[in-house]
Amino acid sequence: MKLQQAEKPLEGEITVPGDKSISHRAVMFGSIADGTTEISHFLPGADCLSTINCFRKMGIQIDTDPDDPGHVVVHGRGLHGLSAPDSTLDCGNSGTTMRLISGILAGQEFPTELTGDDSICRRPMKRIIEPLHRMGACIESENNNGCAPLMIVGHRLHGVHYDTPVASAQVKSCILLAGLYADSPTVVTEPALSRDHTERMLKNFGADLESLDNSVRIRPDPHLEGTEIHVPGDISSAACFIAGAAIVPDSHIILRHVGINSTRDGILRVLQAMGGSVTCHNTESSGGEPYADLEIRYTPLHGTVIEGDLIPTLIDELPLIAVMACAAEGETVIRDAAELRVKESDRIDLMVSGLSAMGADITGTEDGMIIRGGHPLHSALIDTRHDHRAAMSFAVAALTSEGGAEINDADCVRISYPGFFEDLASLM
Repeated sequence: MKLQQAEKPLEGEITVPGDKSISHRAVMFGSIADGTTEISHFLPGADCLSTINCFRKMGIQIDTDPDDPGHVVVHGRGLHGLSAPDSTLDCGNSGTTMRLISGILAGQEFPTELTGDDSICRRPMKRIIEPLHRMGACIESENNNGCAPLMIVGHRLHGVHYDTPVASAQVKSCILLAGLYADSPTVVTEPALSRDHTERMLKNFGADLESLDNSVRIRPDPHLEGTEIHVPGDISSAACFIAGAAIVPDSHIILRHVGINSTRDGILRVLQAMGGSVTCHNTESSGGEPYADLEIRYTPLHGTVIEGDLIPTLIDELPLIAVMACAAEGETVIRDAAELRVKESDRIDLMVSGLSAMGADITGTEDGMIIRGGHPLHSALIDTRHDHRAAMSFAVAALTSEGGAEINDADCVRISYPGFFEDLASLM
């Protein structure tokens, strides 16, 4: 796909799709709750549809509306109401689906095989296999390489106190969900607080859960009740337009109903640290998740340092921050982000190679990047490696690139944002 350089400021307002992390969890938790869960502003991207398909194969009735794909109704059957699937569960490209559903399946009374596409079968699953083993689960990597396909033979689990080596919401959530099926409370402690959508939503469904600093404790066998969930706009999707408005001179945009959970809002803090302008209006909350309208005005950016506890709050937005840093004056340093190397692609390598091809002065490190801003970008052919976050990031980079950019496999954005290019065009 050939993308053009922006010839004028970005202007206008849009409502970004529902949050991917919250959409996944709404379907999963609604499936193991009693009664009906009605979801509005659900994200009908490929990843979330993989979650729906997996639970349908385990006997859960999930109603979708072709005329309103953001409206989903889950008819839950309770904590022990899932049925054995008659074939392998395919998680597609979704690491969230595979890692979270593994925690649920570890406590069932039937065996299950999990697989996914080539990318997901290269992503590390030892990080969930190890704690689940400690809880007494029978979960194995079929190829003995710590990756999918996974075979899980569910049975009663044991409560544990597990210290995660990295701050990962997917790992934490997997363990907490397995804890629902344990014989005693389960505690997860992280080195830094990762996104807390699981904790907020499980409480909303009725789970007995409490958080203190970087630890979460959950008690087993709660009675989960179906509920109504309004999914706020995904800040990871909104970040594309935040970054675009931050680098295209004289831009002014408004993004409606964007989730501003404090464990996800690192992109806003970094923008402000770089001298950018973002204002929150009309803050509301639904199901424990805050959201607001975000107003972004262009101001010249300068370099900054991004590290430590800030990293888990913006891990998916770091490719876009690298693009912002290319347009900023001075040096931007990203460190403590080795997790980027085990996403849908090695995002450090991908962003360094792609932005270098466009003329950026950028160096990859073991756990991040160093970007020396102020070097004009030019057109290049970009290989996305089927990584949706990278594809959207290079589309933003094209806005200030002489001659734009040509991005292969641009359709991979459908994984998380099916209408991305149409929404971007509406602001140009």
